[in-house]
Amino acid sequence: MTNKSIYGLTFEQLSAWLLEHGHKKGRAEKVWEWLYRKRVKNFTEMVDVNKDCIQLLQDNFVIETLTEHIKQEASDGTIKFLFKLQDDHLIETVLMRHPYGLSVCVTTQVGCNIGCSFCASGLLTKNRDLIAGEIVEQIMKVQFHLDQLGQGEKVSHIVVMGIGEPFDNFENMVNFLQVVIDQKGLAIGSRKITVSTSGIVGKIYEFTDRKLHVNLAISLHAPNDELRTKIMKINRVYPIDKLMDSIKYFLKTNRRIMLEYILLKGVNDQEEHALELADLLKDIPQGAAVNLIPYNPVDEHDQYQRSEQKDVLGFYETLRKKGIICSIRQEHGTDIDAACGQLRSKQMKEENAKR
Repeated sequence: MTNKSIYGLTFEQLSAWLLEHGHKKGRAEKVWEWLYRKRVKNFTEMVDVNKDCIQLLQDNFVIETLTEHIKQEASDGTIKFLFKLQDDHLIETVLMRHPYGLSVCVTTQVGCNIGCSFCASGLLTKNRDLIAGEIVEQIMKVQFHLDQLGQGEKVSHIVVMGIGEPFDNFENMVNFLQVVIDQKGLAIGSRKITVSTSGIVGKIYEFTDRKLHVNLAISLHAPNDELRTKIMKINRVYPIDKLMDSIKYFLKTNRRIMLEYILLKGVNDQEEHALELADLLKDIPQGAAVNLIPYNPVDEHDQYQRSEQKDVLGFYETLRKKGIICSIRQEHGTDIDAACGQLRSKQMKEENAKR
């Protein structure tokens, strides 16, 4: 990557950079508007920006760094994009349609080192972090797609739950949030953004202290240390008691926290597990809720199967009776490579087979 992605700059960073290079702050406001409100794909389209400024931007930045490699469309309107980066690595981005708006799930890393035993994202270890501009551009690519449809639709919600561990790419992820939240640009409300983590405790505290005012999701998936360590090796470093302390700290922000719980047949989906989970959460304020997630089977993890519907419903009812706020995640894209990382892994295996 020779020139940097201009999407990687926050408004303050862009303003400072232009000032440093002899341009007024007003130029930054115009450039920002062209990027995020008028959504140009070339600096030369910024017709009311000084030509010297345009040349300076062209010499130092690029707008587009991602190319669409594959696009899968599901019958429910979900679209999974497989994007190729400038260094030929592949990442996934997903557009989901909800009654409340259009949500995009973004990727933060090329691969993942967390190593959850059930997850398709971790089939390939981390190659590198995405820079902030590559994360922002995922949103822009989806918005470009919506613009082409000509129906006036806009991305309204963001979930940072794609390939990778967001808190393992902390500063780039934070810069991404600052860009998409900025009211002069995409202006996506902080309450409409959720960041997910497998539970890097120190970063949960730091994230809370940054006061970004976005929602947080924790990949919990088990009610006790023994079981969680078996399926999520990160629990060896950050056991549940430490994780719960960090959750309580985050809840002081009065922001919503979601505890993600993938149901695995015969592993963590029985009534005893639900009762143990309810006991674990009994001291957590009402700002926390459990999101029960039906499992999307992954060929490489054939030791895990999807829970029976009766067990899903039974788990849900047990939690509800114990006073735990919970829901069952609405599934999207079940007729395409739905699980996070599945499309990327499948495509890479096919390409390797051709070599």
